[in-house]
Amino acid sequence: MHTTHTALSTTLLALLKERFLQHLNRHEGLSWSAVEQRLIDQPQKLYALSEMERTGGEPDVIGYERASDAYLFVDCSFESPLGRRSLCYDEIALEKRKKNPPSGSACGLAAHMGIELLDEGQYRMLQTFGVFDVKTSSWIRTPQAMRSLGGALFGDSRYNRVFIYHNGADSYYASRGFRGLLRV
Repeated sequence: MHTTHTALSTTLLALLKERFLQHLNRHEGLSWSAVEQRLIDQPQKLYALSEMERTGGEPDVIGYERASDAYLFVDCSFESPLGRRSLCYDEIALEKRKKNPPSGSACGLAAHMGIELLDEGQYRMLQTFGVFDVKTSSWIRTPQAMRSLGGALFGDSRYNRVFIYHNGADSYYASRGFRGLLRV
């Protein structure tokens, strides 16, 4: 079992390194060797990254956060990750959805994966590295004041502009997923 785990970790690290080197504009001034060492020192983070990859997120480093001393891995797939769509916003919305409920919630799946949803600022920052969610949309972390009223936020990119919208938290669509953030 340990050998398989090591082989999977090695394969994932190689994939992450290749993506890191292909998209240097996403992490100017950062070195792969420092990121890789952090991952080796925190092997529990590899599970979250493997889940991000498995569900179609194509995680990559988009920066370093001094306050938390962490590299920020974010889903950088051009469209919302395919393996994380057709979900309502959170578990409360899932419980309230009696008719035609989705299979799960964005917040619930993110917690299971060990990642968090992007907030509005992080979603807008991601959009500075390319154009994401042109045909899809992604739930984003919603302020509690709005969530307590039944709403939730999502974003997309249309007409060369980033849009942030609202919807009922219990809604779900085949083209709406979520993007995750992992601090390493």
